[in-house]
Amino acid sequence: MKIALAQLNYHIGNFSSNVQKMIRSIREAENSGADLVVFAELGISGYPPRDFLEFDDFINRCHLALEDIAPHCKKVAAIVGVPTYNKDGKGKPLYNSAAFIANGKVQKFIHKSLLPNYDVFDEYRYFEPNKRFEIIEFQDRKIALTICEDLWNVQDNPLYTVNPMDELMALKPDLMINIAASPFNYHQIEIRTEILRRNAEKYKLPLFYVNHVGAQTELIFDGGSLVMNAKGEIMEELKYFDEDLKIVEVDDIQNGKASTQNEKKLVIGMIHDALVMGIRNYFEKLGFKKAIIGLSGGIDSALTAALASEALGPENVYNVLMPSEFSSAHSVKDAIELAENLQMPYDKISIEEAYSAFESTLKPYFQNLPFNIAEENIQARIRGVLLMALSNKFGYILLNTSNKSEAAVGYSTLYGDMNGGLSVLGDVYKTQVFELAQYINREKEVIPHHIITKPPSAELRPDQKDTDSLPEYDILDEILYQYIEKRLGPKEIIAMGFEEKLVQRILKLVNTSEYKRYQTPPILRVSSKAFGMGRRMPIVGKYLS
Repeated sequence: MKIALAQLNYHIGNFSSNVQKMIRSIREAENSGADLVVFAELGISGYPPRDFLEFDDFINRCHLALEDIAPHCKKVAAIVGVPTYNKDGKGKPLYNSAAFIANGKVQKFIHKSLLPNYDVFDEYRYFEPNKRFEIIEFQDRKIALTICEDLWNVQDNPLYTVNPMDELMALKPDLMINIAASPFNYHQIEIRTEILRRNAEKYKLPLFYVNHVGAQTELIFDGGSLVMNAKGEIMEELKYFDEDLKIVEVDDIQNGKASTQNEKKLVIGMIHDALVMGIRNYFEKLGFKKAIIGLSGGIDSALTAALASEALGPENVYNVLMPSEFSSAHSVKDAIELAENLQMPYDKISIEEAYSAFESTLKPYFQNLPFNIAEENIQARIRGVLLMALSNKFGYILLNTSNKSEAAVGYSTLYGDMNGGLSVLGDVYKTQVFELAQYINREKEVIPHHIITKPPSAELRPDQKDTDSLPEYDILDEILYQYIEKRLGPKEIIAMGFEEKLVQRILKLVNTSEYKRYQTPPILRVSSKAFGMGRRMPIVGKYLS
C-alpha cells in the first residue's frame, strides 16, 4: 500500500481554496500510484478556527466542502480533518474529527480523544473528547488513526488519564497515522520528534505523521511531516516552511534505510524562516502586498525591514526615516545604507517641526516641569501618527519593530512605536535579534555592520542608551526567559546568581506592563511562551508588582 502525505498551507475559513488544494493533491497522489492520501488536522476549516466553530453556518460549510472532495476519492482513499457535530445529545456540540473517504463517499469518522487546553490551545472550549476507539480497515491493513494530541500522552508527566493508542492496540493495528496541527517554536521540532519516536518504539508500529505548514496570524506551522519505522527511525521527512507531498510504500518502511536528511536544524535559521513565512502569509491571506516600516537606523527596524524584504519583495517594503534633533547623523546614514543595500524605497520626514508644534501647544500646561518621558513619548507618537497616516493613505500594513525584551518590560510607547498591524519581533529577545542580524549577513553584508555593533538607543533624548534604563541585554534576556518561558519565581531566579533587587525590578516591570501588551498587534510566535493568546495574565493583578 502506498500512502501519500500531503502537507498543505491552509487558510482559515477559505473553503474553496482549501478544497482546491486537497483535490489537486488527491489527483497528484492518484497519478503517482498512491492508494491513500493523508491531510492534516482540521484541514478543511484551517487551524485554529477558534470561535468560527460557534457558527452552524461555518460547520455546515465544512461539511459541504467534504462533499466536494468525496467524489474525487474513487480510485484513491483520503483522510481529511474536519469539525463534525456531536449527535449524542450531551457534551460539547462538536468533535474534532478525521473523515475516512473511499469509493467516493465518507466511510467513517474518527474523533479526537485528547483535547489540549493549554498555552495557545483551547480545544475543550469547542469539542467533546472521543471515548469510543475504532480502527480503519483498508486494503487488508488495520490503521490506528489518531489526531495530534492523541499521541502526546507518552511524556514523563502525562496530562491525561487515557492513552488512545493503548486502547487501539487491543484492535491489533498494522500501522499508525497521526494528523496534526502542531505550531512551531524553536524547541518544538526536537520535542515533537521525540514524542513521535516514543510512540513508534512503544507500539512497535510504523508511523505516518502529517502536519500543517503556513502561518495563521500569530501561529506558525513549520510542516516537517514524516514517516518513522517501528524502531523510531525517520525514514522520510517533508519540507519545513513549505508545502510538500511525498508518497511512501508501507512495505518499504521496515526494510528501507533511515533518512540522512533529518540532521539537526540550526535554531536561528528556523526562527528566520518562520518569521519570513509569518510575514508573507499574513499579507497574502489578508490580501495586502505592501508594508511600511519606521526605519530608525537601529537593529530592530533594520532586521524587520530585511525580513519583510525577503518575505514580500524589496519593492513592496516602504521605509520612512523620521529623524529628530536627538537622532545621530550616523543613524540616518545607517538606515539609508540598509535601504539601498536591499533596494527598498525610502523617504526621510523630519519630526522636528511637528515636535516643536506639540511643545508650543503643551507649554502652558506642562507647568515648566523639566524634560522627561512625556517629551520622549511625544516624539514616538508623532512617528506613529506619520506612519499610520501613510498606511491609511496608500493601503500599507505597518510592521511593528519592537522586540520581546522591550515588550516584556514596557520599554516602548503606546500609540507610538507600539503601532502596527503585525509585530514581527515581539517574540524575539534582543540577544536573538543580534543573532538573526548576523544570520542575515552570513553570506554578505545586508544589515550595515555599524547597526549591529553600536550600543542600542531609542534616541529620544541627548546621548540616550538602552542601558540607562535596562541592564545589559544578555542579563535581562536570561532573567526574562526564566520567568516567561520557564515560569520560575523570583527566589529560583535569584538562586541562579542574579542580583536580588534587579530580579525584583525586572519581574515587576513585566507584570505592570501587561496593560501595554493588551494593546499590541498580533505577535508572530516563535518561542514556547509568546505574549498574546498563549499567555493570559490579569492587568490588575498584584503578584510581583
